[in-house]
Amino acid sequence: MLNKRYASVALLSLLIPIMGAAEEAGRIDATATLPDAKPGQCFAKVIVPAKFEVRPEKVLVKPEFETVEVIPATYDIQEKQVLVKEAAKKLVAVPAVYKTESESIEISPARNEWVTSLGKRGIPASPALLAAAKTNGINIDDSTVGQCFAEYYIPAKFETKEKEVLVKEEAEDIKVSPAQFDKVDEVITTKESSKKKVLIKAEYETVEEKIEIEPAKAVWKKGSGPVSRIDNSTGDIMCLVQVPAKYKIIKKTVLKTPSKIESVDIPAVTKAISVSKLVSDAAADKVKIPAVYKKVAITSKVEDAKFIWRGAKVGGDGVATGNQICLKSIPAKKAVVKKLVVEKPATVKEVEIPAVYKKIKVKKVATEAEERRTKIPAVYSTIEKRVRISKERLEWRRILCQTNMNADINKRIQQALKDAGVYNGPVDGSIGGGTLKAVEKYQRKNNLPIGGLTIQVLEKLGIM
Repeated sequence: MLNKRYASVALLSLLIPIMGAAEEAGRIDATATLPDAKPGQCFAKVIVPAKFEVRPEKVLVKPEFETVEVIPATYDIQEKQVLVKEAAKKLVAVPAVYKTESESIEISPARNEWVTSLGKRGIPASPALLAAAKTNGINIDDSTVGQCFAEYYIPAKFETKEKEVLVKEEAEDIKVSPAQFDKVDEVITTKESSKKKVLIKAEYETVEEKIEIEPAKAVWKKGSGPVSRIDNSTGDIMCLVQVPAKYKIIKKTVLKTPSKIESVDIPAVTKAISVSKLVSDAAADKVKIPAVYKKVAITSKVEDAKFIWRGAKVGGDGVATGNQICLKSIPAKKAVVKKLVVEKPATVKEVEIPAVYKKIKVKKVATEAEERRTKIPAVYSTIEKRVRISKERLEWRRILCQTNMNADINKRIQQALKDAGVYNGPVDGSIGGGTLKAVEKYQRKNNLPIGGLTIQVLEKLGIM
């Protein structure tokens, strides 16, 4: 269990691009670094769901408009010839003629490649593994085919000292005396004089509008295991699924043809109000509050943990992390492909298209129309819209370590799950698939983050 945790530290740089993608999809990723754990503690990666709330939203379905009674204008009718389509040139494409030729090409050149194993299950070694080996003194440029190197971990060393730390800074308490005011009467203009614009009767039409009531979001769901073996897999397999936005269709009346405008004078409106005038400003007195200190035990590192690389079969200090690189020879691959080549290129020819004219009747105003206007208020509708108020969060949560688990604790966990009504298996002290499924069911039932035996689950069950 400890070796796997150290190996995950070495491979953390490989997970950072994946974590960035999750944050771009709408999730806050707080797992970029491992927790500051003490020996014997374990942590699991859990998902804290996003929070949403439903808010009402006012939508305009019919704008304010005016009805107008119109005395029609009179017109003189004249005939006029107009150009409806200009003369142009039409381009006609003559397609190219092709012929087929065969060519032998190299689809994969012969090369030497670094892999995780010389066996059939070996996959290409990542740049991070190669860089780690090179940084630790392995000359990968002068290595021979068939040669393998492995990574080993040497733990860090720590010491504990007592230190006085500031737990509450020196501060100031402020007492405020309010400002003093006198009230006087003033006459103010509540509405300035203006001109009212009246419209000639407009034409409206009803249209449908698609309104988003819930935005699109990305949700992480647990995926199935890989088809083939993946070296250094953490077992944490998640799939990012895009959930489309939700919409609602509403009908609204929109302006089709605007009307003309007439101005009407509107006089100003005044009002007498009581106004508070400042007599004296507010004052503040400051009193100092002393700082508070506390003695705490500080654990500091005296020697860093380190990773070293050496020949896979060479003995020495450290624990093998499972990371390995081997230089393997890959032969070249060739394939015969058929391709189309141009025998006669495509050409273009021009065709003349004459202009088109049309005689139309044109109305010219002889006398202007007169109008009478009435204002009709706008109409609104209220819809409910689901809005995200906090993002989904990916974080590390402390769980019970394998080294601290025993038959007695396991039985207490199984009995507590049975008492909660989520587990019906035997209370035998063996944590298997049935117990872990009951843990997940208990987390969902109690709205807890999903992700194995977390400390929250153990505290909720009364185990810790």
